[in-house]
Formats: sequence, C-alpha cells, structure tokens
Amino acid sequence: MVFWILTGALALALVALLVVSLLRGTRETGPAESFDLQVYRDQLKEIDRDTARGVIAKDEAERLRVEISRRLLAADAKAQATTSAETQPRTTGLAIAGLLAVGVLGGSFGLYTQLGAPNLPDLPLETRIANAAEARDNRPGQAEVEARLPVSVSPDAPVEYVELVTKLREAVVERPDDLQGHILLTRSEAALGNYAAAWKAQEKVIALRGDQAHAKDYTDLADMMILSANGYVSPEAQDALEMALSLDGQNGVARYYGGLMMAQTGRPDVAFRMWNSLLRDSPPDAPWVPPIRDQIEDMAYLAGQSRYQLPDLPTSPAPASPQAPGPSSDDVAAAAELTPQERMQMIQGMVSQLSERLAEEGGSAEEWARLINALGVLGETERATAIWGEAQSVFAQNAESIALINAAAQRAGLK
Repeated sequence: MVFWILTGALALALVALLVVSLLRGTRETGPAESFDLQVYRDQLKEIDRDTARGVIAKDEAERLRVEISRRLLAADAKAQATTSAETQPRTTGLAIAGLLAVGVLGGSFGLYTQLGAPNLPDLPLETRIANAAEARDNRPGQAEVEARLPVSVSPDAPVEYVELVTKLREAVVERPDDLQGHILLTRSEAALGNYAAAWKAQEKVIALRGDQAHAKDYTDLADMMILSANGYVSPEAQDALEMALSLDGQNGVARYYGGLMMAQTGRPDVAFRMWNSLLRDSPPDAPWVPPIRDQIEDMAYLAGQSRYQLPDLPTSPAPASPQAPGPSSDDVAAAAELTPQERMQMIQGMVSQLSERLAEEGGSAEEWARLINALGVLGETERATAIWGEAQSVFAQNAESIALINAAAQRAGLK
C-alpha cells in the first residue's frame, strides 16, 4: 500500500506541474500593444507640460495631440483584439490538461500492470531474511533431489575397469570393515561418475575412521553429494561441510560450498561476504578460485555491492615436480640388517603408506606404477589389479602415463 501511495503522489505532482505550465502559458505582462498605450499617454502629458511652459506653440501642440490620439486609438484597438485572442484558448488548455492528466496517470498504471508485479506484497529486509531462513530449513534432502535426476555413469570407462569395480563392490560387502577397500571403492565410483554410490562409500570411510576422520574426509563427502545432486547443496551436504569447518575453520572447499549454499537459499549477501573473504585468503592456483571469480561479480550485484571490483591475484610460479618418495639410503642400510620376515613387513608397511596416500591425495603415474609393481611382487594380485584399473581411469586422458602404468602391470604379471 505504501508503494501505491508514493507512486500515486509522484504522478499527481508531475501532472500538476504540467497543467500549471499549460494554464499559465500567457504572459503576465500582457500584450505588446499595452506598452504602446502607456507610451502614447506619457507623450500627451509631455505635450501639455511643454505647452504650459511655452516651449511648443498652441497650434503645433494641437496638431501633435491629434496625431498621438490617433495612434493611441489604433493601439487600443489592437490590444483589445490581442487580449480576446489570448483568452479564447484557455478552455482548450483546460481540455488538454485534463487529457494529459488522464494519459499520465492511466498510462503509468497500465504500464505497471504489464511490466510490474502489482499483487506482490511488500518485502522488507527482515521479511526477506526470514523467508531465506525458512527456505534453507525446508529445502529438499539429498535423496529427494537424487530421485529426480538420472544416474550419471561415464560411458568411456573401459569394460575391464567396470568389471574390476564390480568385483570391488562385492569385496567390500564381504569385508565391511576393510577401510582401504572402501577408500578404493569411493574413488572408483567417483571415477565412473556414479557419485551417489561414491558418497555412500565415503560415508562408510568416515564411519570406519571414527574420531580419526579429518576435514578432507568430510569435504570429499560433501563434494560427491553435491556432484550427485547436480550442484545442489543439500542439508546432508551442509552437515558434512559444517563438520569439515569444525575440524579446519579455514578449509577452502567447505567455505566455497558454504557460500554456494547461501546463494541457493536467497542470501547472496552472505554468499558474497564468504566468497570475497575466501578469494582474498586463497592462493591463485586454488581450485575454488576460478568458479568464485566467474560468479562473484553477479553475487556482488545481488548483494548491493555495485562498485565491487575483482582483486588482482598474484600469479604463483609453477611448482617444481616433486621427487617420487621412496626409501632413503638409511632405510636401505637398515633393511639390509633385517631378517627376511622383518624386511617383508617393512616393505609391506611402505607399500601400505604409498597406497593410502595415493587413495587420499593422488600422485604421479610413476607412483601408481611403482605401487602396482610392488603389489605384484608381494603376490597381492587382486589388489594390484584393482589399483591398475583405478590408475587407468585416473590417467585416461594421458597416453604416456597409461603406457607407463600398463608396463608396470605387465611386469607384475597382470597381463
């Protein structure tokens, strides 16, 4: 109602100004002939004064009076005609003013009914914040959103790899407490694009780790949930992100997705503040920097920050290729003094460490090849085969890496 009162008052004020301008179009000083009348009257008075002082003869004064009187009568006739002509259009001006008022008021209302939202209630800031909080609390869950979407599975996965993942699924069912198996299954399902199965396997990883689970475990869970929901941050994904932030308050993945969730639930102002802070805290090569830079200007506009400018981030030098980790000279010397059984235990421990690191953080093709070869030497053919299939998926776009990995598999007796 306040909107209609304000806009109506403004429209009426504008119409009033236009009407006043139309009705006051004539000059307040009158027609030009009125000045001539005044001049002629002053001249008659001047002649009378000059005659009284003897400056002008009586005959000459009489002639001048007749001439000026004639001009005075002619000017008076013109003034009467002009005044009559100027007063006649006043009725026309009133009609035009009325049409103008109807046109402005009626046209404005009609235009607003077409382009505006006349039935939309007032939305003060407090109401919008409350509506956003309600939408956030009542938004659909992970299962509901996934049910609306088709299952996405990578069509380019090798048949051998799909068969290996199927065997891995069966293996974790038989060994539900096998942490390494669930870690491999999580990565394998994600590599196939089956994110719904991947996040469920990641949930099992977190459950098996218990209190030892770290922030990355929860951000991986949220990441796969969000991918499974086609970019939607569900309440379950939000819970995982909050757990990650409770373990690591500066976690970039959790902060990015937290801002995305706020943007999806009607709080672009909060999303902008979160992303703006994260962008300035992050190195230029952080994975969340490009998506933030692509969206933050639009988010700033929605948040009322019309003058926002992207910060100039420094270009970080490309990191040097790390050397593949392996036993040091001291490790080799110590291994030489061990018994065969102790040496085998040492090797198995190093292989397990490498396997766990590759599963959690990834690594180079050389490291994957070394792990496959080591498992083959240890006789763990089934595990080596699963690692081989996963490595083929990870490096599917790199022919040189695939060749290196396949060579390792051949040395391990897998092909």
